[in-house]
Amino acid sequence: MFKGKRIWITGASSGIGQALAEQLAAQGALLVLSARRRAQLQQLAESLPGQGHQVLPLDLADLDDALPKARAVLADHPVDILINNAGISQRSRVQDTDLAVYRRLMEVDYFAVVALTQLVLPTLLAKGQGQVVTVASVAGKVGSKLRSGYSGAKFAAVGFMDCLRAEVAGQGVGCLTVFPGYVQTDIAKAALTATGQAQDHSDPGVDGGISPGQCAQAIVQAMAKGKDELIVGRGISVLAPRLQRFFPGLVRKMVARSQYT
Repeated sequence: MFKGKRIWITGASSGIGQALAEQLAAQGALLVLSARRRAQLQQLAESLPGQGHQVLPLDLADLDDALPKARAVLADHPVDILINNAGISQRSRVQDTDLAVYRRLMEVDYFAVVALTQLVLPTLLAKGQGQVVTVASVAGKVGSKLRSGYSGAKFAAVGFMDCLRAEVAGQGVGCLTVFPGYVQTDIAKAALTATGQAQDHSDPGVDGGISPGQCAQAIVQAMAKGKDELIVGRGISVLAPRLQRFFPGLVRKMVARSQYT
């Protein structure tokens, strides 16, 4: 299904994004790889099977700088699939957190999703085919302690994808929203504290999560099947959003009593 398709992956230099790049390239996709770190992107591109992969370093916290660069590349090489995977998390209480931290979380986790989707959508609609995939989080279904900005941004991204899906229905463009639970990546280590600094250590939940490869495999399968949503992971991190649907009061009590790090 993905052979010869040009797929743009953000947050591609590590974790889920890197695993997606490896699995999609193995299926013959041509990739546009974006993240802040050029060296890691170049190393990844050179390690992938196939030829024609492109490196497009972007800082999605600065869309004024990122969007012109992306437009220049996409003008000559339009994509068939966009995977909004880049993201940044948070570990701080509401009462302690600088407003600037909330703004940065919204810029990367929400506004970048909107902006990049707007960039590729006209081409996808004109062709009458393609996909927009957004890697959200179970935090976009169930809020929890220390993640108010992250969860708020992910809820916004989920709502955006729901609206987009309704708007493009019947026009050949698929919209997949992914809700990972705990995955063994550096997301907790890079999570923003109250002052905007990186937490610089992982969490037990993240360390006990599924591998990026397992997560990517589930995403690729969901893309191939044309699914609208995917919850992926293990344990309470993926049980909670399912319970939320039928027992919202119970989930609220569970979240309030849980000791999050």
